Amino acid sequence: MDKSLKIFADYHTHTLYSHGRGTIEDNVIEARRKGLKEIAITDHGPGHFMYGVTRKSLARMREEVDRLNEKYPDIRVLLGVEANIVSAEGRLDVDGPVLSVLDILLVGFHFGALPATLKDGYNIHIKNFAGRWTNKMKESIREGNTRALIRAMDMYPVRIITHPGAKADIDTKNLARAAAAKKVALEINSSHGHMTVDYVKIAKGEGAKFVLGSDAHKPGRVGDVKAAVRVARQAGLTASDIINAVKEGGK
Repeated sequence: MDKSLKIFADYHTHTLYSHGRGTIEDNVIEARRKGLKEIAITDHGPGHFMYGVTRKSLARMREEVDRLNEKYPDIRVLLGVEANIVSAEGRLDVDGPVLSVLDILLVGFHFGALPATLKDGYNIHIKNFAGRWTNKMKESIREGNTRALIRAMDMYPVRIITHPGAKADIDTKNLARAAAAKKVALEINSSHGHMTVDYVKIAKGEGAKFVLGSDAHKPGRVGDVKAAVRVARQAGLTASDIINAVKEGGK
């Protein structure tokens, strides 16, 4: 990865509306201080136990994001959510009314998310937990997790898959191939180290695009993607591989 590349956006940040420590404006101010041109506010989807953003909160957030876009014309503020996989068939904890107020949709596995059914609770939560202790189920669990993410991309306007492989085991090659076909970016997350250089190289070989995300839970971490940059550089990524990077001197 060329050292002259510049990160112009952070598309994965949290606020007090889920379990972050700052306000939306706090995150925006920090993003501007670090020279970013875009920031997404992506609190956890409504299905996350305790941390999920409420529908009423999303309406307030939409109003606040619109106000901040007027107040700070030098940066584009996007409203999104980090949606949760809640069924083995790829259902997310967002529906049409929620999607209608969003600018960007992220999705990832979180085991604090309430499953759609008891059967989904078994397939998603119990099997993934059990898979940590036995090798017998690992292959089927990996296939199931990967299939759920691919089906989610088929059913929803997903833009980014967050920390793939960090929470639930996935088949990197198959997921990357499907993400490339759907033009969905795979996140190299600065707060989770699972997206290793080898993973990135495999995904790049399937034509996947990437995004470097902070997963900031406090304003000071907004735009802090140094760990992701190191992985991207070691994997040989270029600006054309990363949706939130340009070469220094570019647009």
